[in-house]
Amino acid sequence: MFDTKFVVVLREDLAAWQKLNVTAFLTSGIVAREEGIIGEPYRDAAGNLYNALCIQPIVVLSGDQETLRKIHLRSLEREVPSSLYIEEMFSTGHDAANRAVFAEFSPDDAKVVGLALRADKKIVDKITKGARMHG
Repeated sequence: MFDTKFVVVLREDLAAWQKLNVTAFLTSGIVAREEGIIGEPYRDAAGNLYNALCIQPIVVLSGDQETLRKIHLRSLEREVPSSLYIEEMFSTGHDAANRAVFAEFSPDDAKVVGLALRADKKIVDKITKGARMHG
């Protein structure tokens, strides 16, 4: 049904609250960038209106630190835009502080805890090789 695949990859050793928090942040980055990914608003039987949602399923995968490092590097090599969350961002309290701490690290030393991307299915599968369904 979709030519693209929307994937979030989380580091497997995160606490439950961290996984949920990182997933929300990473997803917002993809949604903000990708035109047409948000559908129409929802309306229930009583006529109440609700926010529109993503039109595409989001696959959530997990892996260890090394797997996330490889996925990060593959996404850069293939020039696939991604959302990235690093471990040090847990110690900040707002967007400006997140961006400041993020800027202190390069792909070689970033402790990636989560990454999201949306691209052609085959490309996403190659990039995320080694990750498994989050369980």
